[in-house]
Amino acid sequence: MSLITGHSIGKAVHIMNDIEFDVLDELYFIKTFDEILSSTQLDSKELRVILMRLFDKGWIRCYRSASDEVIPEEVDIELDYMKYLYLASKTGLIAHNS
Repeated sequence: MSLITGHSIGKAVHIMNDIEFDVLDELYFIKTFDEILSSTQLDSKELRVILMRLFDKGWIRCYRSASDEVIPEEVDIELDYMKYLYLASKTGLIAHNS
């Protein structure tokens, strides 16, 4: 797995790998789990792990509907990953384009 970019948030440095880059590339517009799954080469378990990692880095946001963002403290991607809509956050877009 090759590394693409590093992004510094506070004191932590987050490294983006190729798979994270590809998933973020799909999230410039809000998408369902199934839409992301069909546009990537990932299986559902791998995509769930990548989405959890992207969320933990602050690079994506989760929505119940196109206009209803889930409060970050209430997000449970491990259990509810198929229910959410996903969108790259401003921080994620900056990391993606760095």
